[in-house]
Amino acid sequence: MQFDAQIMPIKIAILAMGGEGGGVLADWIVSVAEHAGFYAQTSSVPGVAQRTGATLYYVEILPVSRKDTPAPFLGLMPVPGDVDIVLASELMEAARAVQRGLVTRDKTLLISSSNRVYAMPEKMAMGDGRQDYQSLRQAGLDAAKHFVCQDFAALAQQHGSVISSVLFGALAAAHILPLTRQDFEATIERSGVAVSSSLAAFDAGYSAYFSQADEQATHGAEAPCNPTAPGQLDARLQAHAQRIEQAFPQWAHEILLAGVARTADYQDPAYAHDYLDKLQPIAALESEASPKRRLLQETARHLALWMTFEDTIRVAELKIRPSRFERVRKEHQPKPDQLLHINEFFHPRAEEIVDTVPAGLGRWIQRNRWAHNLLERHTRKGRVIRSNQLGGFLLLYSVAALRSLRRRSLRYQREQAHIRQWLASISQYAHNYDLACEIAACQNLVKGYGDTHARGLSNYGSIMSALPTLAILPDAAQRLAKLRQAALADDHGRQLGDSLAELDQNVAAAP
Repeated sequence: MQFDAQIMPIKIAILAMGGEGGGVLADWIVSVAEHAGFYAQTSSVPGVAQRTGATLYYVEILPVSRKDTPAPFLGLMPVPGDVDIVLASELMEAARAVQRGLVTRDKTLLISSSNRVYAMPEKMAMGDGRQDYQSLRQAGLDAAKHFVCQDFAALAQQHGSVISSVLFGALAAAHILPLTRQDFEATIERSGVAVSSSLAAFDAGYSAYFSQADEQATHGAEAPCNPTAPGQLDARLQAHAQRIEQAFPQWAHEILLAGVARTADYQDPAYAHDYLDKLQPIAALESEASPKRRLLQETARHLALWMTFEDTIRVAELKIRPSRFERVRKEHQPKPDQLLHINEFFHPRAEEIVDTVPAGLGRWIQRNRWAHNLLERHTRKGRVIRSNQLGGFLLLYSVAALRSLRRRSLRYQREQAHIRQWLASISQYAHNYDLACEIAACQNLVKGYGDTHARGLSNYGSIMSALPTLAILPDAAQRLAKLRQAALADDHGRQLGDSLAELDQNVAAAP
């Protein structure tokens, strides 16, 4: 793209979240323009209550010499339909720019990272509250004159920098500003802060811009965004990969490999073999029942989620992973003379502790009120643990080490019983293919721990109890889907109760 050289400012909107260097990026753009002798101005409008707090930065540049032109009046806010460049640190922010009218088909270059940082409503949803990735991407394709979408966040992490450096490189590669690459790099050098890592990230962003431009030249505007690719199975799981290759249809391999990786990471390779054992009968049903290819994939996905249920062992193990310490350090970037402390809010209730101990002991504690009350008294307040200090780390390590005993725990035995019943129901109603798929999807109700898990399991049990009634109806699959949606609609179960009562009335009124 080339900017039409007339006495009109170049207008740039930057949408970034806290800690991503959006303000630094805006300052760099102003600095590179002013150092070239142009007029430039930046302003910002902070956002609230959205993930880490999103901010809209706005830059206007008048690409004429300050020596020859009197000082202009530059705008403080972007005007919908009149923005030349939009830089977004995340795909949802790009979609928000489209929604605001900042991206237009006739003039706007949209440069966005393809990664997602989920908003609070997405995280808090009882079901899968995530916005559809492809719809966000398509919004950018439809709205922008040119849309460049790469995983710029991953590039920043690879080079030990922040995303602002990578976006600065992509902006330089666009050649809309009448400036050279050397002008941009000199701006980073003048800043004097993390110069080497920022320049490396700048180069990565510059190259990424051209890599997508080449791909679009070959494939057209539909060249895909490039989110980070999933990893491959490690050496311990090659036997699992061979089994999948030989015993399961090719179209299900990707999700099965992901399930094997998840279950092995959660427990051990033998647990991943158990995962495949449970799916073998479902694969046989799939091949006989229908060419729709949905039942095996739905069951494989939800079985992996159910078999990796959250318990105190899992929580403790995730908190002491080396990758987590490294991620926290990269996010906060402490200086060499600073100490980084990580405070963990570790508050397992008495019920979670009972679920973690061997099944016999757990049932004994549940039967004896005095034992349960004693345990509850000592766990009521919870603890704040510093996982980066020896005492806190050893405490979490001791809890995580109970993974070898997980198969003997009360929670494990309960979950396995529920899983067996769930798989049996899928097989029982497999003659109604769509109904079996909806039964598989009902696992989505069972998640988390504590009260969340108890409510979800209660709703799941109520729906499963209604299956014999549902199965005789011609629209059983659609009705089951509506019951599941009602259960996810509120955390008190009122909508589900109303839907079940309505179902009973409809059945009673049927001839």
